[in-house]
Amino acid sequence: MPLSLPKVARSRAHLRRIEVEGFLREDGLLELDARLTDLKDRDQVLASGVRKVGDPLHDLLVRVTLDKSFTIIHVEACSDWVPYPGACDTIGPAYGSLVGLNLLRGFRRNVSEMFADVRGCSHLTELLFSLPTAAIQTFATFRRENEDSAEKPFQLDRCHALETSSPTVREYYPRWYRRPAEE
Repeated sequence: MPLSLPKVARSRAHLRRIEVEGFLREDGLLELDARLTDLKDRDQVLASGVRKVGDPLHDLLVRVTLDKSFTIIHVEACSDWVPYPGACDTIGPAYGSLVGLNLLRGFRRNVSEMFADVRGCSHLTELLFSLPTAAIQTFATFRRENEDSAEKPFQLDRCHALETSSPTVREYYPRWYRRPAEE
């Protein structure tokens, strides 16, 4: 079901796009390329000058290489369009400290702590928050959704629809279904 129609006439002022592409590399590693782009629908006066319509306010990119356990083994971050050239675009190498973190174990909390305030770029940090679920979706491309194995499918208990006591799990993953406590 789509959103309701706006109740009052409006005109768009800002567009933010977040894109994440997942890749399987020839060597078996996974790679995520993520991009955050901010665009204005009118010329934007910045302290560093005027940003014309069509030129991004932000165009930031991150590439994260992962092993099959979702552990980060390489990171590259760059800022192609920024409001403060020569300043914003210098923080990319700091994101190399993500190497060794696991996308599925406390990643967002760790990123928030590591790059809070002046230790990072708030936009690059926000972009990173998209990576755990994108990594799961990329990995899921190569597995049958409800394959029969000895291990619980990784997607179970990761969202409300796939809680092991839900009707969804009872129907699609009966082996892993657990009765709710109140039944």
